[in-house]
Amino acid sequence: MPRYIIERNMKPESPEQLAEVGKLSVKVVDDMEGVVWVRSYVSEAEGKVYCEYEAPDTDAIYEHAKRVGIPVDKISEVSMEIDPSMFR
Repeated sequence: MPRYIIERNMKPESPEQLAEVGKLSVKVVDDMEGVVWVRSYVSEAEGKVYCEYEAPDTDAIYEHAKRVGIPVDKISEVSMEIDPSMFR
């Protein structure tokens, strides 16, 4: 399954708002075939959220965002995953 990093220009207004968006995102993912939310990183300083998803294609990423009501500013497909253990 392809893996994607999604850049979103959005700054959660509060922990409660972030929790609401997270709960809705999980609900929507549960209703979508082949879409998996892996993790997200929030940068308050930049006003961005970076999300890692597995999905059959970018159309599924856009559909998920539409259903949740969150932006998609950039999608990058991950072609290779590396970590420090590979170089020791």
